[in-house]
Amino acid sequence: MDGAPTGVTTKAMLGLAQLVVVIALALFIPAGTVRFIDGWIFLAVFSASSFAITRYLMKNDPKLLERRTQAGPVAEKEPRQKLIQSLAGIAFLSTLIVPALDRRFRWSDVPTAAVIGGDAVVALGFLAILFVFKANTFTSSIIEVAPGQRVIETGPYATVRHPMYSGALVMFIGVPLALGSYVGLLTFVPFAAVIVWRLLDEERFLANHLAGYAEYRRKTRYRLIPHVW
Repeated sequence: MDGAPTGVTTKAMLGLAQLVVVIALALFIPAGTVRFIDGWIFLAVFSASSFAITRYLMKNDPKLLERRTQAGPVAEKEPRQKLIQSLAGIAFLSTLIVPALDRRFRWSDVPTAAVIGGDAVVALGFLAILFVFKANTFTSSIIEVAPGQRVIETGPYATVRHPMYSGALVMFIGVPLALGSYVGLLTFVPFAAVIVWRLLDEERFLANHLAGYAEYRRKTRYRLIPHVW
C-alpha cells in the first residue's frame, strides 16, 4: 500500500479531532469541572486507540479509511438508517454525559481498580474493532454495498455476523466504569438497543443486495454473542 491520499488523511484526522473535542465537551461541561481525572484518562485511552487505528488504516487500507470518513445520519442513504444513526449519536453522548453528571453530583463510588478495568475494556473493544478492519476492508460507516464487495466469512466473521458491533458493545460497557460511574451503566441499555436495531436493518439490506449474504446468514448462526444471539 502507498498510504492514504492527502485529502483522505486530512479528513480523517480532522474528523478524529472533532470527535475528541465533542467527547471532551460532553464530559467536562456536565461534570462542571476539568478536575475530572477519570475523564482525562478515558479521553486519553479513547483518543490514543482511535488514532492508532486511523494510522493503521492510513498505511494499510486507505480505501477503508475513506469509507470510514463517510459517517453519520447525513451520509446514510436510507431514511430508516438516518433515524437510527441519529439515535445512536444521542445514545453515544448519553454514555458520556450521565457519568459526567455522576461525577458532579457524586452518585457513585467506584473503586480505582474498577475504573482501570473499565479503561482496559474500552481498549479491548478498540482492539476487537481493529481485528474486524483487518478481516474486512468493506466495513463502511454507512450501510451500503461497494463495487466488488463480497461476503467475508473468515476471522471474527466466522464466529459472529457482526463482530464490529460486538466490539462496540464491549467498549461501551466499559465506558461508564472508566468514568467512575455505576449509574452510567444504565445508558448501555438504549445504546445496545440502537445497535441491535441497526444490525437487523443492515442484515435485511445485505440479504437483498449482497450476493451470498443470505447463505452466510444461514451458515453463521450468531449475530453478536457466540452461543447466545
